[in-house]
Amino acid sequence: MRPATCRRKPPPVNYRHAFHAGNFADCVKHALTLALLRSLLAKPKPLAVLDTHAGIGAYDLSAPEPQRTGEWRDGIARVMESPDSALADYQAQIRSAGYPASYPGSPVLARALLRPGDRLMLCELHPEDAATLRARFRRDPQTAVHQRDAWEAVTALTPFPERRGLVLIDPPFEQEGEFDRMSQAIATLRHRFRAAVIAGWYPIKHRAPVRAFHMALRDQQVPDCLACELTLREPTDPTRLNGCGLLVANAPFGFEDQARAILPALLAALSRGEDGASATVTRVTEER
Repeated sequence: MRPATCRRKPPPVNYRHAFHAGNFADCVKHALTLALLRSLLAKPKPLAVLDTHAGIGAYDLSAPEPQRTGEWRDGIARVMESPDSALADYQAQIRSAGYPASYPGSPVLARALLRPGDRLMLCELHPEDAATLRARFRRDPQTAVHQRDAWEAVTALTPFPERRGLVLIDPPFEQEGEFDRMSQAIATLRHRFRAAVIAGWYPIKHRAPVRAFHMALRDQQVPDCLACELTLREPTDPTRLNGCGLLVANAPFGFEDQARAILPALLAALSRGEDGASATVTRVTEER
């Protein structure tokens, strides 16, 4: 199979995640990413993490942007009240990062877990957000911040010298073709860096784009892909974020069972009982 190549069309730089920090989609993405990192860290060998759309690292929940949307109140605020033990690790990490005053993004969550000898690479295209991210980690020799196009970074910064680690791909999906770019990036990574664990977040507004994304992975013969999805309602209205998924390629041993416990726990905390609410883990492609 020839590796797919990522199109180098950069996303718009007007997206600001501060408006959405701590919403239900963040909870899904971060709880599952934490489980992936825990599994990888079970082995003593050094690893690296590449976060392709890093944002500013952490978010002040009292700031105007999150206060304007209030999305975190129906997201992390509800999850933090859950008694389900499947969410205990995630809740503990959120608390230790400063909740309820702030919500940690994936850079802060990942950095808190890394050991001496591990590395974190963060990419952010928005100039102001990249500057904020650089300032946050300026005294951290284990963290490198890059103001660069995420899709170009996927090939420029891989494979890791450590030969193992996590690539987290989390585009804003504000531009047409993001599903296509993600499937190409995952296919490229699986070809050139087979030991990497790859996690790609995607929105579920309606089913057709998600089905096409999964079919693209099958057509490109990308092995060992799991779709971990949560929907709050039937995804029939393409103007609403009805759910989200994390596509995990080359998942570590035991992650699938963890995901099958985490997603129902999140659904119980986040669902308002609308028709079509669901939490599923399905195999998109088989191991080989």
